[in-house]
Amino acid sequence: MWNWLRLVKDSVSEKTIGLMRMQFWKKTVEDIYCDNPPHQPVAVELWKAVRRHNLTKRWLMKIIDEREKNLDDKAYRNIQELENYAENTQSSLLYLTLEILGIKDLHADHAASHIGKAQGIITCLRATPYHSSRRQVFLPMDICMLHGVSQEDFLRRNQDKNVRDVIYDIASQAHLHLKHVSLEDYLKKIQQVNFDIFHPSLQQKNTLLPLFLYIQSWRKRY
Repeated sequence: MWNWLRLVKDSVSEKTIGLMRMQFWKKTVEDIYCDNPPHQPVAVELWKAVRRHNLTKRWLMKIIDEREKNLDDKAYRNIQELENYAENTQSSLLYLTLEILGIKDLHADHAASHIGKAQGIITCLRATPYHSSRRQVFLPMDICMLHGVSQEDFLRRNQDKNVRDVIYDIASQAHLHLKHVSLEDYLKKIQQVNFDIFHPSLQQKNTLLPLFLYIQSWRKRY
């Protein structure tokens, strides 16, 4: 369902059609949680997954609602707006992944939030050349304005320093989220053992390994 939703924005030229499709998926999710999925292959498989793993309805609805709001094709006003979008889509998908993996841990959820935000920011950056070819720019306007960069600079594929500075600032925000995950996990563990650097628990496997492996496979990097 997630891959299909990502394509809705690219495959429809009229917002009305996109909204109709989003409404279909909203009703589909409602029906799935009433044990009455429509006879549609993706919906049936999603229903099976919901029953098998007891998936939380809220995460599915957040993904659909956020994609629906994003049909407007407007640039993000600021980096926080981009992060909110990433939290409600990418992070929600990771929360569902944790449920499928059977991981119930607040710290894992916190890590998923940061990883999802980083993934959302990176996706926005990676898609910029494609969007520019369609005369669209979605990068946060506040950062562009800070460096005196206009949307036209991206449409013309300008490579001046101020354009690169915009990309640097946005990429740095993604890096901060990933850095926060790795640092927080270790600091939490060392605090729990009263800062005994030689404590055996500090040598144990990371409980978030399945999540990190998923992220790496998602990016096709090992």
